[in-house]
Amino acid sequence: MAFTPKLTYKGKPLVRCNNEIYYGSLADPFVIFIQILTTKEENGTQVADKVHVMLMSTDSTKALPDRVVKQSSKNGLYAALEIGSMWLERALTEGKPSKKK
Repeated sequence: MAFTPKLTYKGKPLVRCNNEIYYGSLADPFVIFIQILTTKEENGTQVADKVHVMLMSTDSTKALPDRVVKQSSKNGLYAALEIGSMWLERALTEGKPSKKK
């Protein structure tokens, strides 16, 4: 039986564990990793405030620091998902993106 994610964004799976979110499929060459750094309270609910987003290779033969292709800090989960979805889509359609430092 195939895995069906309960949560998706723009057709790709979202998997969350505490303050970490993976966006995309591990079967693809790249995924987005989002780490929630701080939260704030809005209307009695905790929401993500500062987040760190990374485009990462899923190549397990590479060392973890070498897997990070792009990274940025954003204010809010929506901004992180938007930039992450653009990076991921571009990486999957164009192949390996150039690493910027």
